[in-house]
Amino acid sequence: MENEELRDTITVEDENGVIRDYRIEALFDMEEDSYALLRDGEETLLMRIEDEDEEQYLVGIEDLQEKNSILDAYQIAVEAAPAD
Repeated sequence: MENEELRDTITVEDENGVIRDYRIEALFDMEEDSYALLRDGEETLLMRIEDEDEEQYLVGIEDLQEKNSILDAYQIAVEAAPAD
């Protein structure tokens, strides 16, 4: 896919110290939180963006119901206003 080369990437270290590079598929706000949708070809991550001391951090979403609600709402928004 041609657009994949144009995407920004980010490096994420998990709780086990494993480091992986992900493409940033989307950044979006929902209610009062901001989220990042990341992909590495094998895995898709949804992470909350949190601000602390003028820095931003990505935090994993543990609650499966919360994650599914956010992804469902995101999908509805994308379908209502698809990108060109």
